[in-house]
Amino acid sequence: MSSAVVVPRAEPAAEVGVAAELQSTLVELIDLGLIAKQAHWNVSGSLFRPLHLHFDEIADEARGWADDVAERLEAIGVAADGRTASVAAGSGLAAMPEGKLEGATAARLVSERLDRVAEHVRQRVERLDGGDALSQDVLIEVGRGLEKQGWMLREQVV
Repeated sequence: MSSAVVVPRAEPAAEVGVAAELQSTLVELIDLGLIAKQAHWNVSGSLFRPLHLHFDEIADEARGWADDVAERLEAIGVAADGRTASVAAGSGLAAMPEGKLEGATAARLVSERLDRVAEHVRQRVERLDGGDALSQDVLIEVGRGLEKQGWMLREQVV
């Protein structure tokens, strides 16, 4: 007979705090994906091609991270909320300007938003320290990816 490894679940009160941290991350990641798509569609100028492709990559990554976070919410028994109204009310990220954006401007605007989400995720990781290690690990991976994308984006416009 094999022995299964049992991962202890957090206390219900603790799960509420974990869920709030994950939900906040979820809405920011959904919004970040939309922001990156807006930049992808509207970037112009001499940096068009590399930034157009990079913004698409950021959008794809943000959607993937959002899916990971939503699935973690579901795994701890909490319904993930990615409805447009929830994203609009909960994200707090500044909207992208309307219309075409010169490459360096678009990169700066997306980078600022990437950095803001990365900082929020770092704070959430710290708040989950000593709590739900599996949820913390999901956020660590998200933060690592956000920081990598931010670095790669900044390097294109130095």
